[in-house]
Amino acid sequence: MTRKPDISVVVPVYNEEENVAKLVDEIAVALKGQAYEMLFVNDASTDGTLEKLIALKETYPALRPISHRKNAGQSRAVRSGVLAAKGTYIATLDGDGQNDPADIPALYAQMTRPDAPQSLALVGGRRAKRQDSWAKRLGSRFGNGIRKKLLKDQADDTGCGLKVFTREAFLRLPYFDHVHRYIPALMLREGYAIEFCDVNHRHREFGVSKYTNFGRLMVSIADLRGVMWLNRRARNPEGWDEV
Repeated sequence: MTRKPDISVVVPVYNEEENVAKLVDEIAVALKGQAYEMLFVNDASTDGTLEKLIALKETYPALRPISHRKNAGQSRAVRSGVLAAKGTYIATLDGDGQNDPADIPALYAQMTRPDAPQSLALVGGRRAKRQDSWAKRLGSRFGNGIRKKLLKDQADDTGCGLKVFTREAFLRLPYFDHVHRYIPALMLREGYAIEFCDVNHRHREFGVSKYTNFGRLMVSIADLRGVMWLNRRARNPEGWDEV
């Protein structure tokens, strides 16, 4: 009988044919000896990403490629991967290769340590030395500051794709497009504890970013208002008991 994975690595990818092979191999190396699976969610790429993933299955039996029939965005790709995952814990990372899979074991160990808070549901990566342009770093710093002040989500870097969380907790969160940037705030809304861990950040070797500062700002304004509304409407019973 095949052992159920302890951790499922979910990677959303869109037009990343030059990055997926290296990333699959790095995940396999990072989690060697661990019961794991990796779900690469192809968001209807228009290049050879899907074909590359299908070919990689022969070499990497832990790889499970999933493919959207229609492009639906990063948040939906993450959710599709989590829904398909078999592990109790989920690790996510971006498909552009800038997140380092070698950091996954440290986040997982922090999440599962014996003295972790019982309500701990998320350990988020915090990029210690970002390898992006100054404009992108400036835009991110501004956006993170505004979001943190308004949502009080404790997060300095919600744009980091590297996170480890419980599958059950994630599936309790409300879903909307771009929800992946608000996971810490929504975890807190549900009464879970969250923590953070410094992680590596690398230069993008191939491909181009799917976001711009202006595009991110436009959606962030609407999303922030929506999450603030959700927080105002939240009522937490702090657990329940069968009597």
